[in-house]
Amino acid sequence: MSGFELSLPPRDGGLTHVIDKGLGPRGWEDVLETSGDYIDIVKLGWGTAYVTPNLRAKLDVLRDKPVVIGGTFFEAVIAQDKVDEYKRWLQELGLTHVEISDGVIDLPRERKLELIADLARDFTVLSEVGSKDAEVVFAPYEWVGWIKEELDAGAWKVITEGREGGTAGIYRPTGEMRTGLVDEIVHEIDVDSLLFEAPTKAAQAWFIKEFGPGVNLGNIPPDEVIPLETLRRGLRGDTLKEVLLGDRAGTPAP
Repeated sequence: MSGFELSLPPRDGGLTHVIDKGLGPRGWEDVLETSGDYIDIVKLGWGTAYVTPNLRAKLDVLRDKPVVIGGTFFEAVIAQDKVDEYKRWLQELGLTHVEISDGVIDLPRERKLELIADLARDFTVLSEVGSKDAEVVFAPYEWVGWIKEELDAGAWKVITEGREGGTAGIYRPTGEMRTGLVDEIVHEIDVDSLLFEAPTKAAQAWFIKEFGPGVNLGNIPPDEVIPLETLRRGLRGDTLKEVLLGDRAGTPAP
């Protein structure tokens, strides 16, 4: 933007965690060219990494970004008792991050915490709390207790489940945010330790207005990275007053 510059408030922090559903190496080259500065983590959704024929070529394009394989695939690994083999595979691929979830399978709490502690010795762990079944609803105190346990066990960030469509976990099946649940979680947990799955613009705008531009947001589609950055900077109508004008929002000019 040579020759023209807006005066924008500084934005410190705020992870943008992008979900990949099977984009190829050339597609990622295009994404990184336009959006790479705003992408902090790339998740290869659920089991897509396992069925991607050119996975290594894709990872080579993404070599400057932390890449994590989706937690649902980890649950498949657990179901087949292949944790040691999985760790070796991740290391062979050169991956430094791992996601641990129990959104589908019935994984005892003690076992999940053991897995977090074990993998945290060799990887940066993102654990996930919440069910992928939209009909399963946990009490806020359960969410808070589980998140605290997983952070204490060695998780770097804890992801609040929302699925790729925003229809489970911290969302109702209709896509409506469970705002009371989120409020109770952040009342007890440092917001910087959380990564909220927020695949829709409405959810992204809500989190930014509630917790500021530096909130950690996940499951962002690759083509939504630039739009999200405009929300973070107050360059979209949904957040312009809150971010760009700050507490001057709604105040008449003198």
